[in-house]
Amino acid sequence: MPLTFDLPLDQLRDYQGVNPRPDDFDAYWDRALAELAAVKPEIELIPAEFQAPYADCSHLYFTSVKGARIHAQLVRPRHQQGANPAVLMFHGYSNTAGDWVTKLAYAALGFTVAALDCRGQGGLSQDTGYRPGTTWHGHIIRGLDGAPEDLMFRDIFLDTARLAQIVMDLPHVDPARVGATGGSQGGGLTLACAALTPQIQRAAPIFPFLCDYKRVWDIDLDTGAYAELRDYFRWRDPRHERELEVFTRLGYIDVQHLCPRIEGEVYMAVGLRDQVCPPSTQFAAYNKIRANKRMVLYPDFAHEDLRGHADRVFEFLSQL
Repeated sequence: MPLTFDLPLDQLRDYQGVNPRPDDFDAYWDRALAELAAVKPEIELIPAEFQAPYADCSHLYFTSVKGARIHAQLVRPRHQQGANPAVLMFHGYSNTAGDWVTKLAYAALGFTVAALDCRGQGGLSQDTGYRPGTTWHGHIIRGLDGAPEDLMFRDIFLDTARLAQIVMDLPHVDPARVGATGGSQGGGLTLACAALTPQIQRAAPIFPFLCDYKRVWDIDLDTGAYAELRDYFRWRDPRHERELEVFTRLGYIDVQHLCPRIEGEVYMAVGLRDQVCPPSTQFAAYNKIRANKRMVLYPDFAHEDLRGHADRVFEFLSQL
C-alpha cells in the first residue's frame, strides 16, 4: 500500500519519529503536573441556555495554570444512580467545544460528557498570555522565545489534565470508567490527556496533530495547520542557525514523547492521504504507546471525515 508523499506502510509501522526529545523531558512534565496540583480549581457551574429532556447542560469554569479561567461544556444525564462512565471531548485547532447536541448520544447512555474549550482559541476559555515572542498566530510557537514553561501548548495539555481530574471527582462519575476522544488537535490532546492522566481507561484519537514537528518540516508540509513553523524560522531564525535548538524546545510539547506514559487502551484512526497531519507523524506517536492499542487505517482518506468512524468510536467508548 504505497503512499504518494510519505513513507510506505511497512516503514510507518516501525517509524519512531525524528523530533528531538529534551533530556529533561520527564522532569519537565513532572514539574508541570506539580504546578497544576498547587492551583485551586475554583469550579463554577452555570446552567446553559440549551437543555435536553434527559440531560442537564452546564457551563463549567475552572482555574488552571497561569491563573487562566478555562471553560468546558458539561452534560450530565438526569436521574443518575450509582457511579457511571464519562467521556472527555477535545476539539480541532482554533475551533470550539461545539454544539451541545453532539454530546447527547453519550448522555443517553448514562455518560457524563465534558468538552473543553482550548484557551486562546474559538471558545470561552481565557488566555492570560504573558509570553515572549510572537502573538500574531500559532499556538505551537507561542512562547517559544521564552523558557520551556512559557510554551502555550504546555498549558493547554495541563488544562486537559485538570478537566479530567474535575470530571473524575464529580458525583455519579466512576473515575475508573473515563475515556477521551477528539480529532486533529483534539486527537493530539486526547493522547496528551491520557498520558498526563493515566487513570483514563480508553482513548480514541483521530488523526492526531502536534506530533513530530521536525518530520513535518523535513517533508515540506509546514503549511496549513503547521504553517507557523515556517513563519517562526522566517521571523526568528531565517538561516536556521538554531534549528536543532528550536526543534528540541518543541520536543517538550511533542505528543509522541508523552505517549509512553499512557496506560489506558488506545483506538486510533489514520487517513493515509493526510497531508495536514502526515501519517508518519501520527505513527511516531502510536509506535511509542506501550499500552494496549489498536489502529484503523483509511487508505483513501485525507484530513477529513472518516466514513463510519464516529460510530466505531462510540462503540469503543460505550464499553467503558
